[in-house]
Amino acid sequence: MLPFSYAIRHLFRDPARLLQKLGGAALVVFLLFAAGSFNSGMEGLLQGSGDPRNVIFLGAGSEESVERSEVRADAESQIAAGVRGVAARAGVAAVSGEIHYMGLFDVAGKTGARALARGVSPAAFEVHREVRLVEGRYPRSGEVIVGRLAAHALGVGEGALKSGAVLRFEGTDLTVAGIFAAPGTVMESEIWMDRTDLMTLVLRDTLSCVVVRLESPQSFAEADLFAKQRLDLELVAIREADYYAKLSEFYGPIRLMTWLTAILVAAGAIFGGINVLYAAFAARLREIATLQAVGFSRPAILFSLVQESLVSTLLGTLVASFLAVAVLEGVRVPFAMGTFRLTLSPAVLALGLGAGLLLGTLGALPPAWRCLMATIPVALRSR
Repeated sequence: MLPFSYAIRHLFRDPARLLQKLGGAALVVFLLFAAGSFNSGMEGLLQGSGDPRNVIFLGAGSEESVERSEVRADAESQIAAGVRGVAARAGVAAVSGEIHYMGLFDVAGKTGARALARGVSPAAFEVHREVRLVEGRYPRSGEVIVGRLAAHALGVGEGALKSGAVLRFEGTDLTVAGIFAAPGTVMESEIWMDRTDLMTLVLRDTLSCVVVRLESPQSFAEADLFAKQRLDLELVAIREADYYAKLSEFYGPIRLMTWLTAILVAAGAIFGGINVLYAAFAARLREIATLQAVGFSRPAILFSLVQESLVSTLLGTLVASFLAVAVLEGVRVPFAMGTFRLTLSPAVLALGLGAGLLLGTLGALPPAWRCLMATIPVALRSR
Protein backbone atom coordinates (compact mmCIF):
# COMPACT_ATOMS: atom_id res chain seq x y z
CA MET A 1 0.00 0.00 0.00
CA LEU A 2 1.12 3.56 -0.70
CA PRO A 3 1.74 5.66 2.42
CA PHE A 4 -0.98 8.07 3.48
CA SER A 5 1.51 10.94 3.25
CA TYR A 6 1.66 10.39 -0.51
CA ALA A 7 -2.02 11.35 -0.87
CA ILE A 8 -1.60 14.35 1.43
CA ARG A 9 1.38 15.70 -0.51
CA HIS A 10 -0.57 15.55 -3.76
CA LEU A 11 -3.45 17.51 -2.25
CA PHE A 12 -1.25 20.56 -1.64
CA ARG A 13 0.74 20.27 -4.85
CA ASP A 14 -1.95 22.25 -6.69
CA PRO A 15 -3.69 24.66 -4.24
CA ALA A 16 -6.11 26.00 -6.89
CA ARG A 17 -7.37 22.52 -7.70
CA LEU A 18 -7.62 21.70 -3.99
CA LEU A 19 -9.81 24.77 -3.46
CA GLN A 20 -12.06 23.64 -6.32
CA LYS A 21 -12.51 20.21 -4.75
CA LEU A 22 -13.04 21.63 -1.28
CA GLY A 23 -15.51 24.28 -2.48
CA GLY A 24 -17.57 21.81 -4.49
CA ALA A 25 -17.84 19.40 -1.57
CA ALA A 26 -18.70 22.24 0.83
CA LEU A 27 -21.46 23.48 -1.51
CA VAL A 28 -23.05 20.04 -1.84
CA VAL A 29 -23.00 19.32 1.91
CA PHE A 30 -24.19 22.83 2.82
CA LEU A 31 -27.19 22.50 0.50
CA LEU A 32 -28.08 19.19 2.11
CA PHE A 33 -27.76 20.77 5.56
CA ALA A 34 -30.07 23.60 4.46
CA ALA A 35 -32.70 21.29 2.96
CA GLY A 36 -32.56 18.88 5.89
CA SER A 37 -32.86 21.59 8.55
CA PHE A 38 -35.72 23.26 6.65
CA ASN A 39 -37.72 20.06 6.36
CA SER A 40 -37.07 18.83 9.88
CA GLY A 41 -37.91 22.26 11.30
CA MET A 42 -41.25 22.50 9.50
CA GLU A 43 -42.21 18.90 10.23
CA GLY A 44 -41.15 19.20 13.87
CA LEU A 45 -43.24 22.35 14.33
CA LEU A 46 -46.41 20.74 12.95
CA GLN A 47 -45.90 17.50 14.86
CA GLY A 48 -45.16 19.35 18.11
CA SER A 49 -48.32 21.46 17.82
CA GLY A 50 -50.71 18.55 18.33
CA ASP A 51 -51.41 17.35 21.88
CA PRO A 52 -52.60 13.71 21.96
CA ARG A 53 -55.06 14.58 24.77
CA ASN A 54 -56.71 17.42 22.86
CA VAL A 55 -59.70 17.02 20.56
CA ILE A 56 -60.87 19.66 18.08
CA PHE A 57 -64.57 19.93 17.25
CA LEU A 58 -64.95 21.43 13.78
CA GLY A 59 -67.88 22.18 11.54
CA ALA A 60 -68.75 19.21 9.34
CA GLY A 61 -66.96 19.47 6.00
CA SER A 62 -64.16 21.68 7.34
CA GLU A 63 -61.85 19.00 8.71
CA GLU A 64 -58.85 20.30 6.73
CA SER A 65 -59.03 23.97 7.74
CA VAL A 66 -60.04 25.34 11.11
CA GLU A 67 -60.17 28.84 9.61
CA ARG A 68 -63.03 27.88 7.27
CA SER A 69 -64.92 26.03 9.98
CA GLU A 70 -68.08 27.41 11.58
CA VAL A 71 -69.44 26.11 14.88
CA ARG A 72 -72.47 27.43 16.73
CA ALA A 73 -71.62 29.67 19.68
CA ASP A 74 -73.66 27.55 22.10
CA ALA A 75 -71.75 24.38 21.13
CA GLU A 76 -69.06 25.14 23.70
CA SER A 77 -71.39 24.77 26.69
CA GLN A 78 -73.13 21.75 25.18
CA ILE A 79 -69.82 19.97 24.57
CA ALA A 80 -68.70 20.73 28.14
CA ALA A 81 -71.90 19.20 29.49
CA GLY A 82 -72.23 16.28 27.09
CA VAL A 83 -68.73 14.86 26.63
CA ARG A 84 -67.49 12.53 29.34
CA GLY A 85 -63.83 12.37 30.28
CA VAL A 86 -63.12 16.11 29.93
CA ALA A 87 -60.14 17.21 32.02
CA ALA A 88 -60.76 19.81 34.72
CA ARG A 89 -58.60 21.80 37.10
CA ALA A 90 -59.87 23.74 40.12
CA GLY A 91 -63.40 23.01 38.94
CA VAL A 92 -62.83 24.59 35.50
CA ALA A 93 -63.50 22.29 32.54
CA ALA A 94 -60.82 22.31 29.85
CA VAL A 95 -63.14 23.37 27.01
CA SER A 96 -62.15 26.32 24.83
CA GLY A 97 -64.32 27.80 22.09
CA GLU A 98 -62.03 29.68 19.71
CA ILE A 99 -62.01 31.81 16.58
CA HIS A 100 -59.10 31.48 14.14
CA TYR A 101 -58.81 34.34 11.68
CA MET A 102 -55.95 35.11 9.30
CA GLY A 103 -55.92 38.89 9.35
CA LEU A 104 -53.88 41.90 8.28
CA PHE A 105 -52.21 44.04 10.94
CA ASP A 106 -50.56 47.45 10.82
CA VAL A 107 -47.58 47.68 13.18
CA ALA A 108 -44.39 49.72 13.43
CA GLY A 109 -45.03 51.54 10.17
CA LYS A 110 -45.71 48.34 8.24
CA THR A 111 -49.18 47.90 6.80
CA GLY A 112 -50.91 44.72 5.73
CA ALA A 113 -48.70 42.31 7.71
CA ARG A 114 -50.39 38.92 7.83
CA ALA A 115 -50.71 36.85 11.01
CA LEU A 116 -53.18 34.47 12.63
CA ALA A 117 -55.45 36.07 15.20
CA ARG A 118 -56.99 33.70 17.73
CA GLY A 119 -59.98 34.78 19.78
CA VAL A 120 -59.92 32.97 23.11
CA SER A 121 -61.33 32.92 26.61
CA PRO A 122 -59.32 32.21 29.80
CA ALA A 123 -60.20 28.52 29.37
CA ALA A 124 -57.73 28.38 26.46
CA PHE A 125 -54.90 28.16 29.00
CA GLU A 126 -56.53 25.05 30.46
CA VAL A 127 -56.60 23.37 27.05
CA HIS A 128 -53.27 24.60 25.64
CA ARG A 129 -51.16 23.99 28.73
CA GLU A 130 -47.89 24.48 26.87
CA VAL A 131 -48.74 28.19 26.60
CA ARG A 132 -47.16 30.36 29.32
CA LEU A 133 -47.31 34.11 29.81
CA VAL A 134 -43.71 35.26 30.09
CA GLU A 135 -44.51 38.94 30.31
CA GLY A 136 -47.60 41.02 31.10
CA ARG A 137 -51.11 39.70 31.75
CA TYR A 138 -54.19 38.24 30.12
CA PRO A 139 -55.74 40.73 27.64
CA ARG A 140 -58.78 42.79 28.47
CA SER A 141 -61.07 44.29 25.86
CA GLY A 142 -59.01 46.28 23.37
CA GLU A 143 -55.82 44.37 24.18
CA VAL A 144 -53.89 41.42 22.78
CA ILE A 145 -51.12 39.10 23.82
CA VAL A 146 -48.56 38.02 21.23
CA GLY A 147 -46.39 34.96 20.81
CA ARG A 148 -42.64 35.31 21.03
CA LEU A 149 -42.31 34.67 17.28
CA ALA A 150 -45.25 36.83 16.18
CA ALA A 151 -42.88 39.64 15.21
CA HIS A 152 -41.18 37.33 12.70
CA ALA A 153 -44.54 36.26 11.29
CA LEU A 154 -45.43 39.93 10.78
CA GLY A 155 -42.02 40.72 9.35
CA VAL A 156 -41.11 43.38 11.93
CA GLY A 157 -38.42 43.64 14.57
CA GLU A 158 -38.97 42.06 17.97
CA GLY A 159 -38.97 45.47 19.61
CA ALA A 160 -42.11 46.39 17.67
CA LEU A 161 -44.22 43.97 19.73
CA LYS A 162 -43.15 44.71 23.27
CA SER A 163 -45.72 45.25 26.01
CA GLY A 164 -47.46 48.56 25.45
CA ALA A 165 -46.99 48.51 21.67
CA VAL A 166 -50.03 49.26 19.51
CA LEU A 167 -51.36 47.13 16.65
CA ARG A 168 -54.04 48.26 14.25
CA PHE A 169 -56.48 45.57 13.18
CA GLU A 170 -59.72 46.07 11.23
CA GLY A 171 -59.54 49.82 11.86
CA THR A 172 -59.12 49.45 15.63
CA ASP A 173 -56.03 50.06 17.77
CA LEU A 174 -55.11 47.16 20.04
CA THR A 175 -52.53 47.37 22.83
CA VAL A 176 -50.09 44.55 23.54
CA ALA A 177 -50.77 43.48 27.13
CA GLY A 178 -48.33 40.59 27.30
CA ILE A 179 -46.11 38.07 25.56
CA PHE A 180 -46.54 34.30 25.74
CA ALA A 181 -44.35 31.33 24.92
CA ALA A 182 -45.42 28.01 23.44
CA PRO A 183 -42.12 26.39 22.38
CA GLY A 184 -42.23 24.15 19.33
CA THR A 185 -45.83 24.98 18.35
CA VAL A 186 -47.54 27.16 15.75
CA MET A 187 -49.20 29.14 18.54
CA GLU A 188 -45.97 30.99 19.29
CA SER A 189 -46.45 32.95 16.05
CA GLU A 190 -50.06 33.95 16.77
CA ILE A 191 -51.80 36.98 18.22
CA TRP A 192 -54.41 36.19 20.90
CA MET A 193 -57.21 38.50 21.91
CA ASP A 194 -60.52 38.40 23.71
CA ARG A 195 -62.95 36.22 21.78
CA THR A 196 -65.79 38.74 21.96
CA ASP A 197 -63.52 41.47 20.59
CA LEU A 198 -62.53 39.36 17.60
CA MET A 199 -66.13 38.38 16.89
CA THR A 200 -67.08 42.05 16.90
CA LEU A 201 -64.17 43.19 14.71
CA VAL A 202 -64.66 40.55 12.01
CA LEU A 203 -68.48 40.63 12.21
CA ARG A 204 -68.81 36.99 13.13
CA ASP A 205 -71.36 35.23 15.35
CA THR A 206 -69.95 31.68 15.16
CA LEU A 207 -66.86 29.95 16.51
CA SER A 208 -64.16 28.35 14.39
CA CYS A 209 -63.77 25.36 16.67
CA VAL A 210 -64.09 24.04 20.19
CA VAL A 211 -60.93 22.49 21.63
CA VAL A 212 -61.33 20.01 24.48
CA ARG A 213 -58.64 18.50 26.69
CA LEU A 214 -59.44 14.95 27.76
CA GLU A 215 -58.34 13.15 30.89
CA SER A 216 -56.69 10.51 28.70
CA PRO A 217 -56.27 9.97 24.94
CA GLN A 218 -58.51 6.88 25.20
CA SER A 219 -61.49 9.15 25.94
CA PHE A 220 -61.57 10.25 22.29
CA ALA A 221 -64.30 7.68 21.63
CA GLU A 222 -66.61 9.66 23.92
CA ALA A 223 -65.94 12.89 22.04
CA ASP A 224 -66.39 11.19 18.68
CA LEU A 225 -69.68 9.62 19.83
CA PHE A 226 -70.99 13.01 20.99
CA ALA A 227 -70.23 14.58 17.59
CA LYS A 228 -72.02 11.75 15.77
CA GLN A 229 -75.07 11.81 18.06
CA ARG A 230 -75.61 15.58 18.02
CA LEU A 231 -76.54 15.93 14.38
CA ASP A 232 -78.10 19.32 15.09
CA LEU A 233 -74.67 20.79 15.90
CA GLU A 234 -73.09 19.46 12.66
CA LEU A 235 -69.76 18.69 14.30
CA VAL A 236 -66.77 16.51 13.52
CA ALA A 237 -64.33 15.45 16.24
CA ILE A 238 -60.67 15.04 15.31
CA ARG A 239 -57.61 14.53 17.46
CA GLU A 240 -55.44 17.64 17.50
CA ALA A 241 -52.38 15.52 16.67
CA ASP A 242 -54.19 14.06 13.63
CA TYR A 243 -55.22 17.52 12.45
CA TYR A 244 -51.64 18.77 12.40
CA ALA A 245 -50.46 15.50 10.86
CA LYS A 246 -52.80 16.20 7.92
CA LEU A 247 -51.38 19.71 7.66
CA SER A 248 -47.91 18.21 7.56
CA GLU A 249 -48.99 16.03 4.62
CA PHE A 250 -50.43 19.11 2.92
CA TYR A 251 -47.02 20.81 3.09
CA GLY A 252 -45.30 17.64 1.85
CA PRO A 253 -44.90 18.95 -1.74
CA ILE A 254 -43.10 22.05 -0.44
CA ARG A 255 -40.64 19.88 1.48
CA LEU A 256 -40.21 17.70 -1.61
CA MET A 257 -39.45 20.74 -3.78
CA THR A 258 -36.84 21.81 -1.22
CA TRP A 259 -35.09 18.47 -1.56
CA LEU A 260 -35.33 18.50 -5.36
CA THR A 261 -33.88 22.01 -5.58
CA ALA A 262 -30.99 21.09 -3.30
CA ILE A 263 -30.33 17.86 -5.19
CA LEU A 264 -30.37 19.55 -8.61
CA VAL A 265 -27.92 22.26 -7.53
CA ALA A 266 -25.79 19.67 -5.75
CA ALA A 267 -25.78 17.46 -8.85
CA GLY A 268 -24.20 20.28 -10.84
CA ALA A 269 -21.53 20.69 -8.18
CA ILE A 270 -20.92 16.92 -8.11
CA PHE A 271 -20.42 16.67 -11.87
CA GLY A 272 -18.12 19.67 -11.74
CA GLY A 273 -16.12 17.98 -8.99
CA ILE A 274 -15.85 14.76 -11.00
CA ASN A 275 -14.53 16.74 -13.97
CA VAL A 276 -11.90 18.32 -11.71
CA LEU A 277 -10.85 14.84 -10.54
CA TYR A 278 -10.70 13.58 -14.14
CA ALA A 279 -8.35 16.43 -15.02
CA ALA A 280 -6.28 15.96 -11.86
CA PHE A 281 -5.83 12.20 -12.29
CA ALA A 282 -5.30 12.39 -16.06
CA ALA A 283 -2.42 14.86 -15.53
CA ARG A 284 -0.73 12.21 -13.37
CA LEU A 285 -1.13 9.33 -15.82
CA ARG A 286 2.65 8.87 -16.31
CA GLU A 287 3.19 9.01 -12.53
CA ILE A 288 0.53 6.36 -11.95
CA ALA A 289 2.11 4.12 -14.60
CA THR A 290 5.52 4.56 -12.96
CA LEU A 291 4.05 3.44 -9.61
CA GLN A 292 2.73 0.30 -11.31
CA ALA A 293 6.10 -0.28 -12.99
CA VAL A 294 7.97 -0.23 -9.67
CA GLY A 295 5.57 -2.79 -8.19
CA PHE A 296 2.51 -1.09 -6.70
CA SER A 297 -0.73 -2.83 -7.62
CA ARG A 298 -3.70 -1.11 -9.22
CA PRO A 299 -5.93 -1.66 -6.14
CA ALA A 300 -3.27 -0.03 -3.95
CA ILE A 301 -3.05 3.00 -6.26
CA LEU A 302 -6.85 3.19 -6.48
CA PHE A 303 -7.08 3.17 -2.69
CA SER A 304 -4.55 6.00 -2.47
CA LEU A 305 -6.47 8.10 -5.01
CA VAL A 306 -9.71 7.54 -3.06
CA GLN A 307 -7.88 8.56 0.13
CA GLU A 308 -6.83 11.79 -1.54
CA SER A 309 -10.38 12.50 -2.68
CA LEU A 310 -11.81 11.64 0.75
CA VAL A 311 -9.49 14.04 2.57
CA SER A 312 -10.49 16.95 0.31
CA THR A 313 -14.23 16.22 0.53
CA LEU A 314 -14.12 15.74 4.30
CA LEU A 315 -12.31 19.09 4.60
CA GLY A 316 -15.15 20.56 2.52
CA THR A 317 -17.68 18.84 4.80
CA LEU A 318 -15.98 20.39 7.82
CA VAL A 319 -16.16 23.85 6.21
CA ALA A 320 -19.84 23.28 5.35
CA SER A 321 -20.55 22.25 8.95
CA PHE A 322 -19.03 25.44 10.34
CA LEU A 323 -20.96 27.51 7.80
CA ALA A 324 -24.21 25.71 8.61
CA VAL A 325 -23.81 26.35 12.34
CA ALA A 326 -22.96 30.00 11.72
CA VAL A 327 -25.56 30.71 9.02
CA LEU A 328 -28.43 28.24 9.45
CA GLU A 329 -28.69 27.24 13.11
CA GLY A 330 -31.56 29.06 14.81
CA VAL A 331 -32.70 31.01 11.73
CA ARG A 332 -36.46 31.62 11.91
CA VAL A 333 -38.48 30.89 8.80
CA PRO A 334 -42.08 32.18 8.56
CA PHE A 335 -44.71 30.25 6.61
CA ALA A 336 -48.51 30.18 6.47
CA MET A 337 -49.01 28.24 9.71
CA GLY A 338 -46.40 29.95 11.84
CA THR A 339 -42.66 30.33 12.24
CA PHE A 340 -40.14 27.55 12.74
CA ARG A 341 -36.44 27.47 13.51
CA LEU A 342 -33.84 25.78 11.36
CA THR A 343 -32.12 23.18 13.52
CA LEU A 344 -29.18 20.95 12.71
CA SER A 345 -30.51 17.80 14.32
CA PRO A 346 -28.32 14.68 14.68
CA ALA A 347 -30.12 13.17 11.67
CA VAL A 348 -29.32 16.22 9.52
CA LEU A 349 -25.68 16.21 10.63
CA ALA A 350 -25.43 12.50 9.88
CA LEU A 351 -26.90 13.15 6.43
CA GLY A 352 -24.24 15.77 5.67
CA LEU A 353 -21.38 13.60 6.93
CA GLY A 354 -22.66 10.61 4.97
CA ALA A 355 -22.93 12.73 1.83
CA GLY A 356 -19.34 13.87 2.27
CA LEU A 357 -18.12 10.28 2.63
CA LEU A 358 -20.07 9.09 -0.41
CA LEU A 359 -18.98 12.06 -2.50
CA GLY A 360 -15.33 11.45 -1.66
CA THR A 361 -15.54 7.72 -2.33
CA LEU A 362 -17.91 7.30 -5.26
CA GLY A 363 -16.85 10.55 -6.96
CA ALA A 364 -13.23 9.41 -7.15
CA LEU A 365 -13.87 5.91 -8.52
CA PRO A 366 -14.79 6.71 -12.19
CA PRO A 367 -11.85 9.06 -12.93
CA ALA A 368 -9.39 6.89 -10.99
CA TRP A 369 -10.54 3.72 -12.73
CA ARG A 370 -10.26 5.36 -16.14
CA CYS A 371 -6.66 6.37 -15.49
CA LEU A 372 -5.76 2.90 -14.23
CA MET A 373 -7.25 1.17 -17.28
CA ALA A 374 -4.46 2.44 -19.55
CA THR A 375 -1.64 -0.04 -20.17
CA ILE A 376 1.74 0.77 -18.61
CA PRO A 377 3.64 1.33 -21.93
CA VAL A 378 0.94 3.67 -23.25
CA ALA A 379 0.72 5.57 -19.96
CA LEU A 380 4.48 5.99 -19.73
CA ARG A 381 4.59 7.62 -23.18
CA SER A 382 1.75 10.05 -22.30
CA ARG A 383 2.33 13.73 -21.63
